[in-house]
Amino acid sequence: MNEQSSSHDSQAKPRWQPLAAIDRRIAGVLVEKAKTTPSAYPMSLNAIAAAANQKSNRDPIMEIEPEDAEESLERLRGLGAVGLIEGHGRVAKYRHYLYEWLGVDKIELAVMAELLLRGPQTEGELRGRASRMESITDLPALRTVLDSLKSKGLVLPLTPEGRGHVVTHALYTGKELERIKAESAAVRPVAAEAGEHPRQPAFAGAAISVNTLVDDLRGEIENLRADLNEIRSELMGLTAALQRTEGEVRRIKEDLGG
Repeated sequence: MNEQSSSHDSQAKPRWQPLAAIDRRIAGVLVEKAKTTPSAYPMSLNAIAAAANQKSNRDPIMEIEPEDAEESLERLRGLGAVGLIEGHGRVAKYRHYLYEWLGVDKIELAVMAELLLRGPQTEGELRGRASRMESITDLPALRTVLDSLKSKGLVLPLTPEGRGHVVTHALYTGKELERIKAESAAVRPVAAEAGEHPRQPAFAGAAISVNTLVDDLRGEIENLRADLNEIRSELMGLTAALQRTEGEVRRIKEDLGG
């Protein structure tokens, strides 16, 4: 089952609710990889943990063990945000149901995934990063998407609209959201005194494109490494089983011969 098969708006009422930090990271990873590396989606547990721990396109950096990821996936499954997919050999694979769970379209989901992976961002940062998942031609196009997400209660403004407008998602727990709003309010006067958001150089857009391409490649390599480790584990298991079978055959032959 591919990511595109769930890219239509759901007629069901959205079921979203605040999530713990690790659950937001796992949900964001599933969306990101479904859109950027569909050949590696649905994802195995080890691949999800590796992607959650990427040094690129993540804030904050996390050190999630596969056991932690499994517990998170079980919570998300209980909420109806993630599903376990059968028919992928001996390795369990997971996919997201966030189109329906959040009640969003494919571009809105790309924006939400980027916010889940990085937290508060300016509109310019968000457009550049989300564009690696879905095409967002310019800031006016992004603002249309953000207006829709704000109307659904999924995106919150942290600064006044205009140049350098900062937004974030609404899936924080209560105390987290209070802290983020307080931090934003504290930073704003200092930024204003320093001359907030200086003009970016002309090559900034190209730099973002190159960086996001490198980040995507690094992420795909990490996923491939995780899959390779799983294949190695399976081969070791099969080799051990074959050796046991050969031993049994030898014993049977010896018994029959005797």
